[in-house]
Amino acid sequence: MNTHAKFVLNGRHIQTGQPQRITLNNSLIEQIEALPETDEILPWIGPGLVDLQVNGYAGFDFNTLTLSSEEICNVALKIAALGVTSFYPTIITNSDHTLEKLLGAISQACAEHPWLHRILRGIHLEGPYISPENGVRGAHDKQFVKAPDWEQFQRWQTAARGMIQIVTLSPEWENAPAFIAECVQNNIVVSIGHTAATPDQINRAVAAGARMCTHLGNGAHLLLPRHPNYIWEQLAQDDLWPCVIADGFHLPEQVLKVFHKVKPHQLMLVSDAVSLSGLAPGTYSSFIGGNVVLTAEGRLHMADNPNLLAGSAQMLPFGVAHLVSSNLCELAEAWDMASTRPASFMKLPEARGLQVGAPGDLVVFDWLQEQFVIREVYKDGQQLTSSNGSTLDSQS
Repeated sequence: MNTHAKFVLNGRHIQTGQPQRITLNNSLIEQIEALPETDEILPWIGPGLVDLQVNGYAGFDFNTLTLSSEEICNVALKIAALGVTSFYPTIITNSDHTLEKLLGAISQACAEHPWLHRILRGIHLEGPYISPENGVRGAHDKQFVKAPDWEQFQRWQTAARGMIQIVTLSPEWENAPAFIAECVQNNIVVSIGHTAATPDQINRAVAAGARMCTHLGNGAHLLLPRHPNYIWEQLAQDDLWPCVIADGFHLPEQVLKVFHKVKPHQLMLVSDAVSLSGLAPGTYSSFIGGNVVLTAEGRLHMADNPNLLAGSAQMLPFGVAHLVSSNLCELAEAWDMASTRPASFMKLPEARGLQVGAPGDLVVFDWLQEQFVIREVYKDGQQLTSSNGSTLDSQS
């Protein structure tokens, strides 16, 4: 990530479908030229994907204390090479001391390797300010769940060198609105998740500045009142941008369809991928405790109860592919939900997409038989993949 070269790419623009020639130079898109229509099969070119929630990949977990700076760099490059050129490593509920160490490890890696900041755009702290209730708490350890504490959070933010950019919490805590207001004052996005909050509590959280929903529809009770309930209330809030896991296992297609209809311009895709993503099918020992099974189809479930999911084992491109192959939306819109839309929400320069002067974060790919075949990935105008590409299927 230290040298720059000039690249000229021919392909079809992800939004228009028109043949384009894009020139990358000195980390940016230098020129975009229209090409004549042709019968030649051209690849698609889209802006790099942006994932707001990644727990790990390829056997590496950002919640592991033993990760070195070199390992963090290695896994970041592996994820970027899949087309996810910007993402937010996610740290979940743990002890105060462990959270401080985990946050410090990521920030230290970025301090030692400044280029890493361009891929790790910030840290997503998911918890510990979530609901202690079974069901909505998910796999988070109940002993560490607690009410928001601004003084403690500031200590974590110091360890993170200011990298905590997203905080997932439940607004059912009495002091949640005051904590949310402090976050907003410090340019930290507050996301509602793992919550059993009442509609009034959600309304007060939004009034205080909460703007996102963490994997809406998951981290929820198996049974809810017909109405009101916390899912309806979050969908009804005009200022909330919901994130969803579209891996084909976490949410039924009809739920994704309804969410898309209600929030057509705000719905965003996340992977919420765990460290087992990218590994071969089999039985593994899980970070959250107990054995889990990764099926050949890419579904991750508890070994002793196949009905219970044990996290997502699919990276973000798979979610895009699932929306398109399920006819829930067109390729251009699905790609936008996983790229320029989250970038715009987080106020990243990547929000400009395919424009002259925008960052040179591009994915060159084919869409064949409901699979992405990546040809090349560029980050800051630098090529991360070989020209022969790689296939993103249910194990990628």
